[in-house]
Amino acid sequence: MTWLNLLLDIKDTSAASYLPIGIQLIFAAGFVAAMIGMSAMVGPKRQTKDKLETFTSGIPTHGDARQPMAIKYFLVAILFVLFDVEVIFFYPYAVNFRSLGWAGFVEVLMFVGFFLIGFIYIIKKGALTWED
Repeated sequence: MTWLNLLLDIKDTSAASYLPIGIQLIFAAGFVAAMIGMSAMVGPKRQTKDKLETFTSGIPTHGDARQPMAIKYFLVAILFVLFDVEVIFFYPYAVNFRSLGWAGFVEVLMFVGFFLIGFIYIIKKGALTWED
């Protein structure tokens, strides 16, 4: 028996059913690596002054790029991500709300309660005020 016959003779187990996908991923990664390697070996290598210059889009620069930025921007961005991710947890409830029944409804109300307590805490701390 050859190795191909052994591979094809594998019974339908959960791990064996992913074997063709694994083989395809290995071939795809090998193809990508081969193409990158060939382009590095065969491609042109001209280091001119224009190629080595920093791209500035034709607009003359002025000032320092390292100027301080208000921390409020980052705080609001982090809070948005935090509360946006919490809203994602409503999706499983929306899909299964009939099978979860009243117990699921009470749990979602508790989740919304914790969510609102956190939101009220953020407002009381002044995290969303922009007086600066």
